[in-house]
Amino acid sequence: MSPSFSVVTPSYNQGRYIRATVESVLGQNIPGLEYLVIDGGSTDETLEVLRSYGDRLWFCSERDHGTADAINKGFARARGDLLGWLNSDDVYYPGTLSRVIALFEAHPEVDVIYGRAHHVDAGGRAIDEYPTEAWSFERLLEHCIISQPAAFFRRRTVEKFGPLAEAHKYCVDYELWIRWAQRGAKFLYVPEFFAATRLHEAAKTVALRLRCHEDINDILVERLGYVPVRWLSNYAHIQTEQRVDRSRHELVFILLTAARCLLADLRWNKRISGSTVEMLSGWARHFWQRLRSS
Repeated sequence: MSPSFSVVTPSYNQGRYIRATVESVLGQNIPGLEYLVIDGGSTDETLEVLRSYGDRLWFCSERDHGTADAINKGFARARGDLLGWLNSDDVYYPGTLSRVIALFEAHPEVDVIYGRAHHVDAGGRAIDEYPTEAWSFERLLEHCIISQPAAFFRRRTVEKFGPLAEAHKYCVDYELWIRWAQRGAKFLYVPEFFAATRLHEAAKTVALRLRCHEDINDILVERLGYVPVRWLSNYAHIQTEQRVDRSRHELVFILLTAARCLLADLRWNKRISGSTVEMLSGWARHFWQRLRSS
């Protein structure tokens, strides 16, 4: 008998997109699918859309303490052997869940299976591909190589390694993958497209990007005790991008970014690390070589 499957969708005022999300789940054509939508008290058309599906899904609408809280509520209620969560503006591709079931049956030792995903715009048109990679814990610490909507796991994984950390607001999935890996979860990458994640204009703002990176840096300190230099560099670049046009003032851009790297190192790592000094020295050598050759 095939394992049962539960999908949880956290939702808040995504009435514009949630019908596409729901249709992508209910259209998966697998027996015994359980679909739960945990709504945070939406005031738009979300609840009207959800009611239109009758008993094909279960939903509740009440104030919560953020995305992680909503997802954890869903996981606590879910009965499936296999779990996934799909945000209320993302979609699964046809056949994804049946394929995932087959993969878990073929790999009983695996806790988490993840695949490829597209970024799509507000109209659902593919923009590019999320940069997923084959599983490597070392690479995960440098870049989130897992696209959340294209990741699935066993119920026993949540029970054994713990649910989402509700202290984090922006990058709860990244914290989850790191923590589970540290505690012994086994990951499997399958280079097939499973889902699409929607990019909004609001998600591209500098302020939101900075908050996300601050959350990531906090997660890394919490889980590792330090922030790798690549994340410090990314954070510093975003800070500088909002003030300096690199194409017009490259030297100023590099100097400001270097200074912000040092400040970020002090903020999160409480010292100037050798890795940061080595990286900044490399920047200086590269820029000097370019000046000499120009």
